Amino acid sequence: MSAVKWDQALIDKYNINGPRYTSYPTALALQSGFPQQKVFDTLAHGPQALSLYIHLPFCHKLCYYCGCNKVITRHQHKADRYLDMLAKEMAIYQPHIAHKAVNQIHMGGGTPTFLTEAQLSRLMALLQQHFRITDDAELSIEIDPRSCSDEKLRHLRELGFNRVSYGVQDFDEKVQIAINRVQDTDLIKHQVQLSRELGFSSINLDLIYGLPYQQPSSFAASIEQVIALNPDRVSLFSYAHLPSRFAGQRKIADSSLPSAPIKLELLQLGITKFTAAGYQFIGMDHFAKRADELAIAQQQGRLQRNFQGYTTAGQDCMLGIGASSISQIDGVLWQNSKDLPDYYKALEQDQLPVVKGFTLSADDRLRAALISQVICHFELDITSFAADWHLDDFWQYFATAQEKLAPFIEDGLVEVSEHSLKVTELGRLWVRSICACFDAYLDNEATAPRYSKVV
Repeated sequence: MSAVKWDQALIDKYNINGPRYTSYPTALALQSGFPQQKVFDTLAHGPQALSLYIHLPFCHKLCYYCGCNKVITRHQHKADRYLDMLAKEMAIYQPHIAHKAVNQIHMGGGTPTFLTEAQLSRLMALLQQHFRITDDAELSIEIDPRSCSDEKLRHLRELGFNRVSYGVQDFDEKVQIAINRVQDTDLIKHQVQLSRELGFSSINLDLIYGLPYQQPSSFAASIEQVIALNPDRVSLFSYAHLPSRFAGQRKIADSSLPSAPIKLELLQLGITKFTAAGYQFIGMDHFAKRADELAIAQQQGRLQRNFQGYTTAGQDCMLGIGASSISQIDGVLWQNSKDLPDYYKALEQDQLPVVKGFTLSADDRLRAALISQVICHFELDITSFAADWHLDDFWQYFATAQEKLAPFIEDGLVEVSEHSLKVTELGRLWVRSICACFDAYLDNEATAPRYSKVV
């Protein structure tokens, strides 16, 4: 992607609060009172292959930027009780999914490596007991380098994990201090090298742009250090500053955050440097080596997006286990309680801890497919899409979206012909705003701080 000169007027015009579209509708559409039987019925008729997401909420220390569901504690024994509850949740699901194959497992948090080696072993034993995991399944885990010893990393490999993702965020010490996540650069380098020696098939590094005190010069240095580590994939996430929703973010002064033009410059630096180093730009925030299956999936039009980001797995086959986890299966979404006492209480009564859910309508499914196509591939074959979804007149159906798209077309962010819609290079950086044109749920509250700024 070539360098783009940012126009402040363009930034002011399109830098709205908008969803990241890891699902459509977003999780905010989920409604309370979702019946447990609906979950079981969905699983009975859903796909025969599943991806599992396991949420492990514990962290030893608070990272100020984090918007994830987390529990800060130094008490290791709390994870034992949590594993007891995961076992109960898996046991409830088991009769309804015993016939289904699990080909992907991802552990996120929180900090999955908060768990001891013994606790990790117990968790894997529970998964093997309750699910039919395929021999070639992808097993991935998010790693905080500060909580992962060499022995723990070796143990993860012995347990069958074949993919690791390291939370780097930024190598600059001033930024690390500001976000309360100081980590030794040499430690990260060592763990990445050891991961490679141990035979993990994929190594991902996470960076975040838009953090306090980030400047183009220092962030460029962090990017160069990441490139030198030669990961298979890189995630370059936009920092979502929502202090009204996440208390830890109130410790970050607004004055320390880069402006929207600087933030876009940081993103542009990442795009320029990673693509020059041979990585393929995937979607709006991922990079992968060209031989990586994520890059191949994009080249072949198979790339999809779910609550974990861009993926080669289907959108509609993810089962979430653990507090706050969201499931998305066969057009149905449901979410577990975020509150640990409530999560535990439901399971102690042999009930799923589901607190809300949503069943997609025909219109929801249609819009979800369109938004997924645009946010993954940045173009839409209108003729083919209309035929697939039995639309006699595409633009008649999307008349409101067409009206909202007009300024994007005028400003060169989107190109529309009779048969196609294409997001331009410049428009790619505003793809969330473009997708929002097709979102039937956004209303006058869309500018309220329910969502982060697009930039």
